[in-house]
Amino acid sequence: MFAIVRGWVNRYFSQEEVVLLVLLLLVAMVVLATLGGVLAPVLAALVIAFLLQGMVQRLESWKVPHWLAVSIACLVLVGAIAGLMFVVMPIIWRQTVRLFAELPNMIDRGQELLLLLPEQYPRLVTAQQIDEIFNTVGSELGNFGQTVLTFSLTNIPVLAAVLIYLVVVPILVFFFLKDSSKLLGWCAAFLPHQRPMLRQIWHEMNDQVANYVRGKVIEIAIVAVVSYIAFLLLGVNYALLLAVAVGLSVLIPYIGAAVVTIPVAAIGLFQWGWSSEFFWLMFAYGIIQLLDGNVLVPILFSEAVNLHPVAIILAVLVFGGIWGFWGVFFAIPLATLAKAIMNAWPTADHQAAWQARELLATADDSDIAVK
Repeated sequence: MFAIVRGWVNRYFSQEEVVLLVLLLLVAMVVLATLGGVLAPVLAALVIAFLLQGMVQRLESWKVPHWLAVSIACLVLVGAIAGLMFVVMPIIWRQTVRLFAELPNMIDRGQELLLLLPEQYPRLVTAQQIDEIFNTVGSELGNFGQTVLTFSLTNIPVLAAVLIYLVVVPILVFFFLKDSSKLLGWCAAFLPHQRPMLRQIWHEMNDQVANYVRGKVIEIAIVAVVSYIAFLLLGVNYALLLAVAVGLSVLIPYIGAAVVTIPVAAIGLFQWGWSSEFFWLMFAYGIIQLLDGNVLVPILFSEAVNLHPVAIILAVLVFGGIWGFWGVFFAIPLATLAKAIMNAWPTADHQAAWQARELLATADDSDIAVK
């Protein structure tokens, strides 16, 4: 038994670089698990720096000095945050308050529609079952409303944390963009000079994560804007709130689109009932999802990650359960990282190739010595 374990360890952990990679992964997991809340502004700043790095590089290609390109990118960031805080968020807040005020009427309307089912299908559904369902829904909504009220009154420190984000994150983004080469050089100084496996993983992940983050944010923005325009043209209530939900749903592949369909269909059904307007809404929503999956995603993610849908869903569930929102956002890059590590990890084939190269190198040295 010990010989088998020793052989497995010698096969996969015999190299110094492999041991270093395992230690780095363990340290990163422990730090994120224990200090994830404290380091959240740093993570947010890193994501935003990935987003703005392309803008900085484009400006530098136009002969703009580095410091000026970084300053312009940070001004764009501050302008986007200001527009979000003072234009978009007040509208979303008003629509949310109005939605909660109209929820009782919406529930009554839904109950009236569902009570028609026992008349049409008395063997499958009874009026008592419908009443029990809506009593449960009403009690859960009441508890949710009390939770929201308690949150708004007792979690004032959350507002302070948001203010800290608004101040600290732009500053961190500025320095990440300004001193990116220095920071990378400082981190590389702690690694061995000969690190082919680490270089392979880094080069594979650097471009992929940057492209994924930029592409995902662009996808969220496009889907949200197109959904908002479509909902406005159709006259849907809470158009901006639903559009933001549809845009954010693309964060979770496969699951997000299915989940956000429920509020879109519910709002349309309570507003129009089983009418042509409702079916036009669902048709428009289906077209948006179809174009997103078959046109927008292939364009934005031309270098698509070759992962099976089951692997993507598992990554979303696992990393989302561990790190919450950031785990969901980075589920695909983290799954790609795991795949890159497995591809670069030394196996028996790698060991045989390395031994063959060493034998060839030794043979060449012997020939040179004989000559």
